[in-house]
Amino acid sequence: MGLLSEGSPLSWEETKKLSPHVRKHGIEQFINLYHRLKDRKGDVLKWGDEIEYILVKFDEQKKKAQVSLRAQEILNILNQKEQNDPEGVKSLWRPEYGAYMIEGTPGKPYGGSLAHFNVVEANMRYRRQEVSALLHPDESVISFTNFPRLGCDKFTYPEYDTTPDDESSAARSLYFPDEAIYPGHPRFKTLTRNIRMRRGEKVAIKLQVFKDKNTKIPVDGSPLGEPSTVLLDAMGFGMGCCCLQLTFQACCIEEARTLYDQLTPLCPIMLAFTAASPAYRGYLTESDCRWNVISASVDCRTSGERGETALKGGERRIYKSRYDSIDSYLSSEGEKYNDVSLIYDETLYNRLREGNIDHLLAQHIAHLFIRDSVSLFSEKVNQNDEEDTDHFENIQSTNWQTMRFKPPPINSSIGWRVEFRPCELQLTDFENAAIVCFVVLLTRVILSYKLNFLIPISKVDENMQKAQKRDACRAEKFWFRKNVDNSSNVKSEQNTFEYAKQSETEEEYEEMTIDEIINGKPKTFPGLVPLIHSYLQSMDVDADTHCTIQQYLRLIQKRASGELLTTATWIRKEILNHSDYKGDSVVTELINYDLLKKAKDIQEGRIVVPELLGFGNNSKTKDDIPSAIEKYLSVNGCCN
Repeated sequence: MGLLSEGSPLSWEETKKLSPHVRKHGIEQFINLYHRLKDRKGDVLKWGDEIEYILVKFDEQKKKAQVSLRAQEILNILNQKEQNDPEGVKSLWRPEYGAYMIEGTPGKPYGGSLAHFNVVEANMRYRRQEVSALLHPDESVISFTNFPRLGCDKFTYPEYDTTPDDESSAARSLYFPDEAIYPGHPRFKTLTRNIRMRRGEKVAIKLQVFKDKNTKIPVDGSPLGEPSTVLLDAMGFGMGCCCLQLTFQACCIEEARTLYDQLTPLCPIMLAFTAASPAYRGYLTESDCRWNVISASVDCRTSGERGETALKGGERRIYKSRYDSIDSYLSSEGEKYNDVSLIYDETLYNRLREGNIDHLLAQHIAHLFIRDSVSLFSEKVNQNDEEDTDHFENIQSTNWQTMRFKPPPINSSIGWRVEFRPCELQLTDFENAAIVCFVVLLTRVILSYKLNFLIPISKVDENMQKAQKRDACRAEKFWFRKNVDNSSNVKSEQNTFEYAKQSETEEEYEEMTIDEIINGKPKTFPGLVPLIHSYLQSMDVDADTHCTIQQYLRLIQKRASGELLTTATWIRKEILNHSDYKGDSVVTELINYDLLKKAKDIQEGRIVVPELLGFGNNSKTKDDIPSAIEKYLSVNGCCN
């Protein structure tokens, strides 16, 4: 999340009345922005990662872990460094939804040189250490997708009671107190209140409990008629999750549209591959991922828009939350795979077409603009559509999808960009760096080989639901394109790969395991990592960079094959095997404490878990070596 607009938030009734104004002027701002920048070319590859962390307080005597609500205090110190030396800082810090969350990015974007892969992990480690230096002795900053007892009694420090019957409460949640929402900017509570009020009721996030031998049914707080459901009732349960995101600058708008499309089928694959959140509100669930939780947590659609009751005046049926997978491709190659009926504002679409925006981009923007503004500041109501873009960004930035197509900011050196948003957060900097470098390399391979990963949007949607199932990385099959190379054979390091001949009647896609997608199928599909190896063979890669990349690609390949566990599977295993677990699906205080303490030790290099990282069985203490991972690699040789 970038720097936030300052100002005085309007009430929902005021915002609702002004939503047509925001949409109308947002479209004019986009048309002006597009024509000013559509011919911009020649931007070099730049990219960067965003990592969201949680702050955790450990009570050693009570064996209790809570989220620490000190984000604003810590961000004030971190941001002061940036204000004092904006060009010299190695990291940038921004607020996130939770009062216990902070988001860190590199101080400057990385460039097109492969040698930049050598500093990604070090910068992630630096960020963690920078925050750690500001924490109390009993606190830690942890890269954990979802705090397992979020919403349980007294899960925050300081402790607060919920206020579900208080009309002044933003969330009115039974489980998530308003104090857990970041207090340093009004945007977050405003979004919480307005989404609830637009919907006409609290959000309802429903997860199936993992049924064990002693699981009590009905689950505490389950909805009427849905006894096996773990119910979450506040935006904080979704937006209070952490993730790993990537943004790429393209050389021009056409390349940005190509990357947007070609990375879309990879979103569910990477969601399943990075799965890291099986526990919610103190229960193990049947889900391994955060995606549907966040989707439901900001679902501001009315019951009519959701298709549950008759439509009221001015409503239209809307098939997804404003946080979901994308609904249409943007490139001419992708157009024929847009097989899902796209709901868009026809008046705004016609205005975009009149403004000489092509059909695919016009329908994409008009689709985003079916949404109301859910956060508006009084100072931002009246704008100059030739110079300002706040109304456009108001709608654009509150459509949270798997991919985001991002025009350049006005009067900026930044070019056309795409944001890759599905990945869950991993425990270690090593894993997060591996995933970042893997996806960046894929973008280079896609553009260099002109690869085609396109499949129908409906199949991507189907994959998104499969990706969140328990152990999906090993157990599920996903729709994927058979022949990704439409031009020539791709040469791997072992041999020349030849695609099986396809008749005209054969489908272009089939169901594959993640192992097959990433590591390949003999004689039928090359695999993403072998394609990367082929690309690297054509490049002049120095020894250090080659060594770094090989470490990361081995991790990717071993997890895809099932030799290594996803973070979600490891967390589930830790809970199920804990001495305090009673076979009842409950994550107790002690289980939560021990799990997070172990996560802390893993990420700080005190211990290495072979089933997660593939490294040796020996555990090391921090006093012996700075990182058990680094020690293992230096002893065993990273490129063996």
